[in-house]
Amino acid sequence: MTTSADISAAVGHDSVITSFNRTVAAHPEAVAVRRRVAPLGDGQEEMLSTTFAELADQVARVAGGLAALGVRPGERVVLMMANRPEFHTADLAVLALGATPVSIYNSSSTEQVRYLAGHCAATMAIVENDAFLERFRAVEGDLPALRSIVGIDTTAPGVVAWASLLDAAPVDLAAAAGAAGPEDLATVIYTSGTTGDPKGVMITHHNVAWVIESLRIAFQTQLGITSLAGKRHISYLPMAHIMERVLGHYLMVGHGAEITCCPDTSQLATFTRLVRPNLLVGVPRVWEKVHAGVQAALAADPEKATKFGEAIEAAIPIVEAMSWGRATDEQVEVWKFLDAVAFQQVRELIGLDQVEVAISGAAPAAREVLEWFRAIGVPLVEGYGMSETTALMTSTLVRVKPGTVGPPLPGVELRLDADGEVLCRGGMVTPGYLDAPAQTAELIDEDGWLHSGDIGELDEDGYLRIVDRKKELIITAGGKNVSPANLEAALKVMGLIGQACVIGDRRPFVSALVVLDPDAARAWAAAHNRDGTDLDALARDPELLAEIEAGRAGAMAVFNNAEAVKRVTVLGQEWLPDTEMLTPTSKLKRRGIHQRFAAEIEAMYAG
Repeated sequence: MTTSADISAAVGHDSVITSFNRTVAAHPEAVAVRRRVAPLGDGQEEMLSTTFAELADQVARVAGGLAALGVRPGERVVLMMANRPEFHTADLAVLALGATPVSIYNSSSTEQVRYLAGHCAATMAIVENDAFLERFRAVEGDLPALRSIVGIDTTAPGVVAWASLLDAAPVDLAAAAGAAGPEDLATVIYTSGTTGDPKGVMITHHNVAWVIESLRIAFQTQLGITSLAGKRHISYLPMAHIMERVLGHYLMVGHGAEITCCPDTSQLATFTRLVRPNLLVGVPRVWEKVHAGVQAALAADPEKATKFGEAIEAAIPIVEAMSWGRATDEQVEVWKFLDAVAFQQVRELIGLDQVEVAISGAAPAAREVLEWFRAIGVPLVEGYGMSETTALMTSTLVRVKPGTVGPPLPGVELRLDADGEVLCRGGMVTPGYLDAPAQTAELIDEDGWLHSGDIGELDEDGYLRIVDRKKELIITAGGKNVSPANLEAALKVMGLIGQACVIGDRRPFVSALVVLDPDAARAWAAAHNRDGTDLDALARDPELLAEIEAGRAGAMAVFNNAEAVKRVTVLGQEWLPDTEMLTPTSKLKRRGIHQRFAAEIEAMYAG
């Protein structure tokens, strides 16, 4: 059994730059980063590739340019840009100087920029374009530490051109490896919390080195993947998100994974078909959208949809048996047949035919969606972690139990507190929140156990099931403790429902606001002679509402009467990230939803 100390010993005093230098030396001509440029036509796409040797040269030059601008060890540099190659260069260049890169969400408002750049006392900002630049310009007077701004796609006066940094004299990256020690900060991740100001989670170089080594061990021992070099990953989640930072940046830096930059989440479907990724990570909504899209396409041919559904139903227990090494030869042959006649074509159409590792994280995934992907041969698993654990806590790539988030990953210690709260220890745990000792003390106890704030259950095999957030459990008027997340996941299994928010705190019964899935709703409309009907009108359609009501009753059949959702209100317009309804990582802002839809909620309890 691998312990935290074993991993710490293996990574020694590695910094991110130490790891990068080692990767460059091992794979100088391999592709590190790719981006899409103008389409060539005839179904072909041109991709601009940067090798590790080329990336190292760019990092050394940009570091030289930043040093000339006065960036010094211990300072912080804010990065605000889409998923593009320059992010990887900028992040590593800042680290090469012993400074700390801090990525913030592109959706950050002017006021959020003021808070984030001010809180981390950023001395420099590197921004992508004029729109981002304007948000900094508007609050420059409130950021006394900010000395300069670098622009990538802007020629605004007073801004340092990114191209000029690439023309600078390079620093020595071998010498730069010693600019930061293991306990120095590799980044600060600002939580996108549902209430209050974001907290700055400090991530050290040791945290990063420890996590990517733990992942390497998991890939090797569970899947037999002896090297991650050249494994293709699409980077599309914001780099301010710890899950993308680890899989879409640090795995490239430390293990030679190949990163293709997707600048907009809406383009992911195009990129999966283009890249054919080996590694892919997504929040549940990403996987739900792919699932709903396939189901909507199948709905156009009811007979084909029925046969495909029957194939899925037959495959689910077979895939589970295969995962645990219990499948008979006959079962394996049945799945191979189903794959040949149905599943392989779907995987190819959605671009997931070469995926070796697929992870859903950041929020609970619906079991039915997880089982659907696994049935068609996409090895989707749930992972559980937090920004405060450098994204990593539990998961398993084999012997999967849908409905759980797996056992602890290599080196992670995990236990439940007396009230069921999930606690963990290991080299992935943050040293705390930036300039917030009181909040750090609440997070990590004197024995080094991190208190997650999540309530969980452990089964006989050590697999963890998350019940809910400790602070989000609903207590009904009858005194029943109810987990909204489990109910929401069950409601979203209905193909027509894309999002859900359960209501019930101090209420006589549990209800929910549910939002139509746009693709599934439009497919339903086409099949029911309502083509062209807008989503708001569909949300009031009696026939569609009757179908959802029937689905609600079925989805709630597994819950007891006191916790089951009794009534739903259907909404037409999808909730978008970084709004009053959702955080940038698509977590529900329950308070904002309750305020925005107060009238609809009260109507469900009227009389």
